[in-house]
Amino acid sequence: MLPKTAEYALRAVACLAGDSELAIAADSLSTRTQIPRRYLHKVLQDLVKADLVQSRPGPGGGYLLSQSAAEITILDVVNAVSPLERIHHCPLGLPCHTSLCPLHEELDKAYAATEQAFSRVTIQDILESTNPVVPLCEIS
Repeated sequence: MLPKTAEYALRAVACLAGDSELAIAADSLSTRTQIPRRYLHKVLQDLVKADLVQSRPGPGGGYLLSQSAAEITILDVVNAVSPLERIHHCPLGLPCHTSLCPLHEELDKAYAATEQAFSRVTIQDILESTNPVVPLCEIS
């Protein structure tokens, strides 16, 4: 359901949140999250632009969260890299569709429910899960 870019962004943010005090080098982040290095660079640029992640250049530099994990929701991360697109008018541009047809109305309801669900869960909620599996990244 989510584009690969959004999945990668969630992996990166979850991994950064796990080591919130330290900047993590892109190469290390790529290895830990199993995101191809070149793709990770694009994802990190989008996250920096959205002010969810900051970049620290130089020796000992890397990436870290700009906000606490308790303030960042799944929706924030998804919207930073691949926003969920709601349906506001007929995607086919049919002039006779002055409002959404039943099909597109139902699809938009599903998108709205997804947005609402994603907005309720923070990255901190994910990290504090009682599930023994570490979310979205490999610990090294």
